[in-house]
Amino acid sequence: MTDTFAADLDSYRTALRANLMRESSLHAWRTRHYATTEERIADHAALMGELYRQGWNRYGWPVAAGGAGGDERHRAVLYDELAAAGLPIPTPHLLLETLGPPVSRFAPELAARYLPAYLRGEEWWGQGFSEPEAGSDLASLRCRARRDGDNYVLSGQKLWTSHGATATRLVCLVRTGTPESRHRGLSMIMVDVDTPGVSRRPIALASGDNELAEVFFDDAIVPASRLIGAEGQGWAIAMYLLQYERAMYAWMSAADALRRLRELRDQLSTRLAAGGTLPGAAAQRLGQCYSQLITLRARSAQTVRRLAAGATVGPEASVDKVLLGGAEIALYDLSRDLLGPEFVFDDTATVAQWRSEWWYSRSATILGGSAEVQRTIIADHVLGLPKEATV
Repeated sequence: MTDTFAADLDSYRTALRANLMRESSLHAWRTRHYATTEERIADHAALMGELYRQGWNRYGWPVAAGGAGGDERHRAVLYDELAAAGLPIPTPHLLLETLGPPVSRFAPELAARYLPAYLRGEEWWGQGFSEPEAGSDLASLRCRARRDGDNYVLSGQKLWTSHGATATRLVCLVRTGTPESRHRGLSMIMVDVDTPGVSRRPIALASGDNELAEVFFDDAIVPASRLIGAEGQGWAIAMYLLQYERAMYAWMSAADALRRLRELRDQLSTRLAAGGTLPGAAAQRLGQCYSQLITLRARSAQTVRRLAAGATVGPEASVDKVLLGGAEIALYDLSRDLLGPEFVFDDTATVAQWRSEWWYSRSATILGGSAEVQRTIIADHVLGLPKEATV
């Protein structure tokens, strides 16, 4: 089974699709809603465990790290088929797509040790890059890691740490050089959250959900063996990581957004069948939103194929990020407008989820690099446009 599916993407897709439709043990995840982020991530981790038990989410990851072989296209197919079957893409996969590839590439021993547990849903990781005065400008990071024998001693703070409130481990970008060394003095390291000297404080978003966290390091001692790549290689690894954060993440998010768009359509159809009405131009706006998502997929498919072929995806990945931000905001604005007063006042779990996701979608053009930064990258490094004239 492993060798056949790893080498034959169509066979993998066909078998996966059939299994997702007939496997009764997965049905419960189609209709679940969650009161908190912590509850959702833990339950989605259980879904990962079920997919791992059946072997499906091991494809696309290295055999040495608990995977079953194959490439990025296998992971893209998994996300597509889960969404098409009405199942959520497990939340821990969002950071797995961002952090798994660089850890596998630059620290294969850490990947072999910890990635299998991640795939089984027994643990997940957070991404600790941003700091209070260094969000988009990572070269200004100040959280320090000082070498002391076989260990590093970490001191400082991280902010907006994705999945930081619930993760088992954090992958952090830290300063091992002088502040003047800027991006050349950065290193990447994996830190267990239960390390003495590490403390976390969840950040509640406007929705009340703890999607992010502040993390504090007070002389936390971390083995040097947890370094990802070489000391001072952090910037290069972060650039490698961005390919996946902006490309695979976009594909995964588009698949899930299409599932949510279908669910919105069905919810509105139920209202019409009960004699309700819709705002004018509802069908046109549904079509426009679908068009945006398909445009994103067309672009993202090209990027996924390049990653699978081993190509380096450079600044052009910012195009995927810009398209994703616009499509996500359009989808959740659409849910707000078409559900109308129900969106604001209904207290059912179904509508509460739409509200929560609408709030989170406000960050779609900020998280992982603002839309303004992405457009500047495209202008400077993809289109080669001339610099703006200064007075």
